[in-house]
Amino acid sequence: MELISTIFSLILFFTPFIFFYFFHLPNPKYGFKSYPLLGSLPDFIKNRHRFLEWSTEILAGCPTNTAVFRRPGKIHGVITANPSNVQHMLKTNFENYPKGPRFITLLQDFLGQGIFNSDGHIWKVQRKTASYEFNTNSLRNFIVHISTAELQTGLIPVLREAAERNRVVDLQDLLERFAFDNICKLAFNVDPGCLKGVGNNAGSEFMKAFESAATLSAGRFMYIFLFVYRIKKFFNMGSEMQLRDSIRIVHEFADNIIRSRLQERVERKGEDLLSRFIQDSSNSAEMLRDIVISFILAGRDTTSSLLTWFIWLLSSRPNVVDKILQELKKIREYDTDSDTYSFDELREMQYLHAAISEALRLYPPVPVDTKLCENDDVLPDGTVIKKGWFATYNTYAMGRMESIWGKDCLEYRPERWLDENGVCKQESSFKFPVFHAGPRICLGKDMAYIQMKSIAASVIKRFTFEVVNVKEDAIPEHVLSLTLRMKEGLHVSVKERLLET
Repeated sequence: MELISTIFSLILFFTPFIFFYFFHLPNPKYGFKSYPLLGSLPDFIKNRHRFLEWSTEILAGCPTNTAVFRRPGKIHGVITANPSNVQHMLKTNFENYPKGPRFITLLQDFLGQGIFNSDGHIWKVQRKTASYEFNTNSLRNFIVHISTAELQTGLIPVLREAAERNRVVDLQDLLERFAFDNICKLAFNVDPGCLKGVGNNAGSEFMKAFESAATLSAGRFMYIFLFVYRIKKFFNMGSEMQLRDSIRIVHEFADNIIRSRLQERVERKGEDLLSRFIQDSSNSAEMLRDIVISFILAGRDTTSSLLTWFIWLLSSRPNVVDKILQELKKIREYDTDSDTYSFDELREMQYLHAAISEALRLYPPVPVDTKLCENDDVLPDGTVIKKGWFATYNTYAMGRMESIWGKDCLEYRPERWLDENGVCKQESSFKFPVFHAGPRICLGKDMAYIQMKSIAASVIKRFTFEVVNVKEDAIPEHVLSLTLRMKEGLHVSVKERLLET
């Protein structure tokens, strides 16, 4: 009892000193505040609900827009918004910065060994096949055909009905459903019918489960201690139980399609991605599933995320909308017979391309990306990074750096992308890493722009949108899933535009 009393007295005596030591240290001049033993953990806990804004503020205050982040144990890393550092990580010293086992493990239940969740030989084989396929005219034509058909029979009729009934709709939800139908057609040549809401069919269940799996998988990265998610997974509790159920639905849907396709006796030479990867006999059914799910994630979430933020930006900028409409009219006089545009017409849309790029700069669908440092290194700005540290480049913060984009970096101004002839300039992918950069740069970048321009041009030409759930001059809150989504969706009043003749 005497020993216990002595220990208790010592704890009481030293508690004020410990509190003062941990929480009343002078702030560093710049970078993440680091407490003894706890590292940057206290501030991370305080700000993880606004991680993007917080990390942007920190990086903007650093001389080279780079900061070291420390957590308990050996979880240290570097977060950067410096183009030179990004180029070093993604190209110059590419082999030293793989995704790494931590990143891959957290997403493996959902994405398996797909192209976006693999390193080394597995990644190279998929990349080689995908690179060949994405450079074929047949796939390009198939993508344009699918997008055009889905617009004509899906999104535009749904928006027209909303306008006729004077109904408020969640545009983010509509765009996600549309993009999901679109990418499933591209991946499997199967239309799940999510946009039209055809009952509680397997396709709609697949989409809901897919969205849940993506959000819950991303949530694993925000755990303070990773062993917590492992315990929940082992005992099948809480969010891990929900994740397991969602992944089961996603995998069953994909496996049924793949199994059926593999069992076909007559060789099927379709144009969808699944048919193209089936031609490689070395791909197992499980690998085919992982590949296709990865492409669905890339095609569905990124397109709908960008277009949601884009429409919100345009809703308070009629001058930008007017310039887009002028360009559309210059390319083709308005008519009531066609709501869509050809591939060549879409390539002519330089101002729309600039307007979309500017939206991508401020609201990148994939706002952060993390690598593993395999060996000790020194980044171009002089920052030392040790073996086993994580290396993160913050695309969201890069779009808000005065050092990169100038004093008006927080303004939405499409003109910054246009040269003196009105042609949209191509910025360095290390300054604008929205589509990644280096050997892992997005293979579908050009097709993504064509798809986004096709949707945006057709929708803007026919409809106007008035945002009803966001206060004037307020920025919608976001959900940091695997992509950047609006927290409450984007509720809009839709009206048909009066076209000039």
